[in-house]
Amino acid sequence: MDVDKIQASPLGPRVTAVSALKGYQLAITFNNDEMRIFDATPLLTLEAFTPLRDCQIFREVVVAYGSLSWPNDIDYCPDTLYAQSIPMKD
Repeated sequence: MDVDKIQASPLGPRVTAVSALKGYQLAITFNNDEMRIFDATPLLTLEAFTPLRDCQIFREVVVAYGSLSWPNDIDYCPDTLYAQSIPMKD
């Protein structure tokens, strides 16, 4: 295999800022200057995300490595965040 011919796919938008909104929604800013709303409610049924049912823990969300992270090593794929979020209305 010729290593020079391997090309990586471009990365999708990455998270630059986040703030928790009411319920389990997040306002997320991406590096393409888009602001989007992500509703995390569907995640709470998945075992890995059950600690986020505690609103206090959910609100401890931070930006890490272009994505979101919570305590207990909980994170979420930035490409999926972007795909599952909706544009923020002005």
